[in-house]
Amino acid sequence: MGILLKPIDIVDDISQEEFREKYLKPCKPVVIKNMARNWPAYQKWTMEYMKEVVGDVEVPLYDSSKADPAAPINTPTTKMPFKDYVDLIQREPTDLRIFFFDPIKFAPKLLDDYIPPKNLMGGFLDKYPSMFFGGKGSVTFLHYDIDMPHIFHTHFNGRKHVLLFEYKWKTRLYKLPYATYALEDYDISNPDFQKFPALDGIEGIECFLEHGDTLFMPTGWWHWMKYLDGSFSISLRAWDKSWAVKAHSLWNLAVQRNFDNFMKGRYKKRYMDWKERKAVENANIALKKGLPR
Repeated sequence: MGILLKPIDIVDDISQEEFREKYLKPCKPVVIKNMARNWPAYQKWTMEYMKEVVGDVEVPLYDSSKADPAAPINTPTTKMPFKDYVDLIQREPTDLRIFFFDPIKFAPKLLDDYIPPKNLMGGFLDKYPSMFFGGKGSVTFLHYDIDMPHIFHTHFNGRKHVLLFEYKWKTRLYKLPYATYALEDYDISNPDFQKFPALDGIEGIECFLEHGDTLFMPTGWWHWMKYLDGSFSISLRAWDKSWAVKAHSLWNLAVQRNFDNFMKGRYKKRYMDWKERKAVENANIALKKGLPR
């Protein structure tokens, strides 16, 4: 059977009413082709321009290696001046990524280059939206965002492959306890179903982003991303109106994350081994019961 992937809905433009009824209310992803074409960034945001305005700021870099069980989540692998990193991803493939970096803090003029889609919804969160850079072949591990926002993710200067899974599939995706990411021992784009049978038959959505494409990812959606070229993206995040979603976000940030970091620091590999065993156990139970229904 394998993983059952459907192509994502793609629209050139969309009205507020259509967006709310077809995508926001049912929490369904969509790619909007023309949204960013109205931004100054569509023409201006080249690699050379980003180097010019951000400069030599030292940035944290992440690779594809399995997380250190003793380290808090999002601990960088190394650091590098931003200009040197951009040169690297233009020059050659690398698995090094910039994750949740806010270059706009160092180059406020970038604030003038994009337009939050307030014509589609409200509740936008960030004064300085996060940007993500990756070399050809680099991968963002399978996860959902800890603060549970809606995300408008716009890509620049290349292509990106994206797999999306609804929140209800979390247990079958081998979600680690007290975490917002999955077991890192499989490749969701080419899984071994004999070793990870719970993945067989799960349903997802696949899309490919090109320069200027905007992906709307609703709250709670799991996502895996692979950079097909050295390129970058910006994520504009917005609150869901639901108090249940806001409470889930607060729990993740204030309780779950702190508990998880404490347990990692205290028990290290022993705790991580338990989490991985539990993820496998929970996935097998969900598979046996035919969940989710």
